[in-house]
Amino acid sequence: MKPRERLAALRAQSALGGGAERIQQQHAKGKLTARERIELLLDEGSFTELDAFVMARPTELIADEDRVTGDGVVTGFGRIDGRNVYVFSQDFTVFGGSLAEGHAAKICKVMDLAVRNGAPIIGLNDSGGARIQEGVVSLGGYADIFLRNVLASGVVPQLSAILGPCAGGAVYSPAITDFVAMVRDTSYMFVTGPNVVKTVTHEDVTQDELGGADVHAERSGVAHFEADDERSCLALLRRLVGYLPANNLDPAPIVPTEDPWDREDRALDDIVPEQAAKAYDMTDVIRRIVDEGDMLEVHERWARNIVCAFARLDGRTVGVVAQQPMVLAGVLDIDASIKAARFVRFCDAFNIPLVTLVDVPGFLPGTAQEHGGIIRNGAKLLYAYAEATVPKLTVITRKAYGGAYDVMSSKHIRGDYNVAWPSAEIAVMGPEGAVNVVYRDELAKAEDADRRRAELVAEYVERFANPYVAAARGYIDDVIEPHATRPRLVAALRSLAGKRDRNPAKKHGNIPLRR
Repeated sequence: MKPRERLAALRAQSALGGGAERIQQQHAKGKLTARERIELLLDEGSFTELDAFVMARPTELIADEDRVTGDGVVTGFGRIDGRNVYVFSQDFTVFGGSLAEGHAAKICKVMDLAVRNGAPIIGLNDSGGARIQEGVVSLGGYADIFLRNVLASGVVPQLSAILGPCAGGAVYSPAITDFVAMVRDTSYMFVTGPNVVKTVTHEDVTQDELGGADVHAERSGVAHFEADDERSCLALLRRLVGYLPANNLDPAPIVPTEDPWDREDRALDDIVPEQAAKAYDMTDVIRRIVDEGDMLEVHERWARNIVCAFARLDGRTVGVVAQQPMVLAGVLDIDASIKAARFVRFCDAFNIPLVTLVDVPGFLPGTAQEHGGIIRNGAKLLYAYAEATVPKLTVITRKAYGGAYDVMSSKHIRGDYNVAWPSAEIAVMGPEGAVNVVYRDELAKAEDADRRRAELVAEYVERFANPYVAAARGYIDDVIEPHATRPRLVAALRSLAGKRDRNPAKKHGNIPLRR
């Protein structure tokens, strides 16, 4: 065979993966092939493949005819909206996408290139786990990848899509990455599968019940995004990349907008109900403030009492953190604290300004929360905000009670621009609770305790449950009309474009990590 003919034959073999029959089986499961996924993820014609001719290392357990060029993963680089990214896509048609020495080496190479060249790394996971035929070498391959995940963390964005099985040691690489997306019905993640679970704990569960997309998007919080099918999952990854900088030194892309920077929205003036106990939808507030009402919510179905989202102001990416009064009155609990803390730390690592909208009645009380570690987990959010040196803009829309006021990007932990709406209530606790504590003895002796309590509550509200006491101390920079929130935030963001702030020199801090 002539050299060029041999090259063409090997390329064709590599492109075919495990063969036509296995490709049909993949399609029958509602799944795309590794190469089809890359075509949908990247700009048309932009993919450059690397290591197409890598093959499984010879062992006595793998026949020569089973050794396929590519070794079960397609790797290379390409572009998303014209911006460089590195990608690996596991091929389930070859050894079930299982990871072994050659397979792992290919992934490690593109990860190294991503860090060296300052570009995001995107992993499309579809693997049966470690390749048993190569033994401990497969486990070593996983560890090589884990190390690179850790070293790349905070240097380049790392995105993972789970597009099939992801079990055992395979789950830890996606778990270290910044964002995980899953597909309903066809993807799952778990450390030990249903058979092992049944043997050890006698629980009878399916793969979906144990580690499907719904479970991880709503209950465990492992999945940041969930999609109905692979095409929408890959489109979501493209959208996410559009908000992110290429690395920790470059700015996020500025997207021109026709939404005027000084646009006011009068609907915001009436969005907070007069009744303190009545809820409203904070996502409506966010959409009325950000460019063109567009936002990409992270962990939309998990810890829904707090909202974390990417959006743009004046064309610039911002990370939005906001209480959601529609769920648990927007209270901070364990999951909400963890969710927001990790999002804040991601934004800080990649120099994305933070916009915080506050309507928080405090931390959730109860034995379940206390025994579960609300103190430790609430401290994670406090730590994340205090550590962050990016521009931090805060708007108090209604309640800001107790320690939760401090935690939510207050002026005391280096908030740069802190304002409040006239409806804001900044106090140690709610008026009724405060009156019951402060005037306990008087109320116990009062002939008409209910009437006297109502009078004291009204007096407390007038004196303390408003933003002006905090404004008098300089704890907030201004009290603003709600309709002026967008122009105020954009003006502040522009003024903070050259912000310089740094933490004391140290190897790293000791954030309270234990769950």
